[in-house]
Amino acid sequence: MPWKLVTEFTFDSAHVIVGYDGPCGRLHGHTYRVKMELESSTLRSSECVDRAIMVADFKTLKWAKKDIDAGGLDHAYLNDLLGDDTTAEVIAQYLYRETLRRIKQSLSENDLGDDLKLKVSIWETADSYCEYWE
Repeated sequence: MPWKLVTEFTFDSAHVIVGYDGPCGRLHGHTYRVKMELESSTLRSSECVDRAIMVADFKTLKWAKKDIDAGGLDHAYLNDLLGDDTTAEVIAQYLYRETLRRIKQSLSENDLGDDLKLKVSIWETADSYCEYWE
Protein backbone atom coordinates (compact mmCIF):
# COMPACT_ATOMS: atom_id res chain seq x y z
CA MET A 1 0.00 0.00 0.00
CA PRO A 2 1.56 3.29 -1.02
CA TRP A 3 -0.30 5.44 1.54
CA LYS A 4 -0.69 5.10 5.27
CA LEU A 5 -2.70 7.66 7.19
CA VAL A 6 -2.00 7.78 10.95
CA THR A 7 -3.67 9.88 13.62
CA GLU A 8 -3.92 9.82 17.40
CA PHE A 9 -6.45 11.37 19.75
CA THR A 10 -7.94 10.97 23.22
CA PHE A 11 -11.43 10.82 24.67
CA ASP A 12 -12.72 10.49 28.23
CA SER A 13 -15.35 7.88 29.04
CA ALA A 14 -16.69 5.87 31.97
CA HIS A 15 -17.58 2.20 32.13
CA VAL A 16 -18.08 -0.88 34.30
CA ILE A 17 -16.91 -4.35 33.33
CA VAL A 18 -20.01 -6.19 34.53
CA GLY A 19 -19.20 -9.29 36.56
CA TYR A 20 -15.52 -8.39 37.01
CA ASP A 21 -14.28 -9.40 40.46
CA GLY A 22 -12.16 -6.38 41.31
CA PRO A 23 -11.97 -2.59 40.91
CA CYS A 24 -12.89 -2.71 37.19
CA GLY A 25 -16.27 -4.08 38.24
CA ARG A 26 -17.08 -0.68 39.74
CA LEU A 27 -17.94 2.48 37.84
CA HIS A 28 -14.72 4.20 36.75
CA GLY A 29 -13.32 6.22 33.87
CA HIS A 30 -10.31 6.51 31.61
CA THR A 31 -8.72 8.97 29.27
CA TYR A 32 -8.45 6.60 26.33
CA ARG A 33 -5.70 7.23 23.78
CA VAL A 34 -6.49 5.97 20.29
CA LYS A 35 -4.25 5.48 17.28
CA MET A 36 -5.86 4.91 13.88
CA GLU A 37 -3.75 3.60 10.98
CA LEU A 38 -5.45 3.44 7.59
CA GLU A 39 -3.69 2.09 4.50
CA SER A 40 -4.89 2.41 0.92
CA SER A 41 -3.67 1.99 -2.62
CA THR A 42 -6.19 4.59 -3.79
CA LEU A 43 -6.67 8.29 -3.14
CA ARG A 44 -10.26 9.43 -2.70
CA SER A 45 -12.38 12.51 -2.36
CA SER A 46 -14.19 13.38 0.87
CA GLU A 47 -17.24 15.29 1.96
CA CYS A 48 -15.01 18.39 2.17
CA VAL A 49 -13.15 18.11 -1.15
CA ASP A 50 -14.41 16.60 -4.40
CA ARG A 51 -10.99 15.69 -5.80
CA ALA A 52 -9.33 12.33 -5.19
CA ILE A 53 -6.46 13.63 -3.07
CA MET A 54 -6.67 11.76 0.24
CA VAL A 55 -6.88 8.27 1.73
CA ALA A 56 -9.60 9.56 4.07
CA ASP A 57 -10.35 12.76 5.89
CA PHE A 58 -8.56 12.89 9.26
CA LYS A 59 -11.77 14.08 10.89
CA THR A 60 -13.51 10.89 9.78
CA LEU A 61 -10.86 8.90 11.63
CA LYS A 62 -11.26 11.11 14.71
CA TRP A 63 -15.06 10.79 15.00
CA ALA A 64 -14.80 9.18 18.46
CA LYS A 65 -13.07 12.29 19.85
CA LYS A 66 -16.33 14.21 19.58
CA ASP A 67 -18.64 14.62 22.54
CA ILE A 68 -21.28 11.90 22.92
CA ASP A 69 -23.98 14.47 22.01
CA ALA A 70 -22.17 15.04 18.68
CA GLY A 71 -21.94 11.34 17.83
CA GLY A 72 -18.58 10.55 19.43
CA LEU A 73 -17.46 8.78 22.59
CA ASP A 74 -16.11 11.67 24.66
CA HIS A 75 -17.83 11.79 28.05
CA ALA A 76 -19.92 8.73 27.20
CA TYR A 77 -20.96 5.92 29.50
CA LEU A 78 -19.66 3.07 27.34
CA ASN A 79 -22.02 0.48 28.81
CA ASP A 80 -24.92 2.40 27.24
CA LEU A 81 -23.33 1.82 23.82
CA LEU A 82 -21.61 -1.56 24.18
CA GLY A 83 -23.55 -3.35 26.92
CA ASP A 84 -21.88 -5.29 29.71
CA ASP A 85 -18.65 -5.99 27.83
CA THR A 86 -16.51 -2.87 27.80
CA THR A 87 -12.98 -4.21 27.83
CA ALA A 88 -10.25 -2.57 25.75
CA GLU A 89 -10.61 -5.46 23.29
CA VAL A 90 -14.33 -4.84 22.78
CA ILE A 91 -13.86 -1.07 22.53
CA ALA A 92 -11.06 -1.49 19.95
CA GLN A 93 -13.26 -3.76 17.83
CA TYR A 94 -16.15 -1.29 18.08
CA LEU A 95 -13.90 1.60 17.03
CA TYR A 96 -12.60 -0.43 14.10
CA ARG A 97 -16.02 -1.43 12.78
CA GLU A 98 -17.64 1.96 13.31
CA THR A 99 -14.72 3.82 11.71
CA LEU A 100 -14.75 1.61 8.60
CA ARG A 101 -18.54 1.95 8.40
CA ARG A 102 -18.25 5.73 8.48
CA ILE A 103 -15.47 5.78 5.87
CA LYS A 104 -17.31 3.43 3.51
CA GLN A 105 -20.54 5.37 3.96
CA SER A 106 -18.77 8.42 2.54
CA LEU A 107 -17.43 6.63 -0.57
CA SER A 108 -18.92 6.95 -4.03
CA GLU A 109 -21.21 4.22 -5.37
CA ASN A 110 -18.42 2.81 -7.55
CA ASP A 111 -15.88 2.60 -4.71
CA LEU A 112 -16.38 -0.28 -2.27
CA GLY A 113 -13.24 0.55 -0.32
CA ASP A 114 -11.92 -2.99 -0.75
CA ASP A 115 -8.31 -1.81 -0.57
CA LEU A 116 -8.70 -0.11 2.82
CA LYS A 117 -6.79 -1.67 5.72
CA LEU A 118 -7.42 -0.27 9.19
CA LYS A 119 -5.69 -0.95 12.49
CA VAL A 120 -6.92 0.51 15.78
CA SER A 121 -4.82 0.77 18.94
CA ILE A 122 -6.40 1.90 22.20
CA TRP A 123 -4.61 2.65 25.45
CA GLU A 124 -6.68 2.31 28.61
CA THR A 125 -3.74 3.39 30.76
CA ALA A 126 -0.33 4.86 29.96
CA ASP A 127 1.26 1.42 29.65
CA SER A 128 -1.59 -0.95 28.67
CA TYR A 129 -3.17 -1.07 25.23
CA CYS A 130 -4.94 -3.29 22.72
CA GLU A 131 -4.67 -3.45 18.93
CA TYR A 132 -7.43 -4.64 16.59
CA TRP A 133 -7.44 -5.25 12.82
CA GLU A 134 -9.04 -7.71 10.44
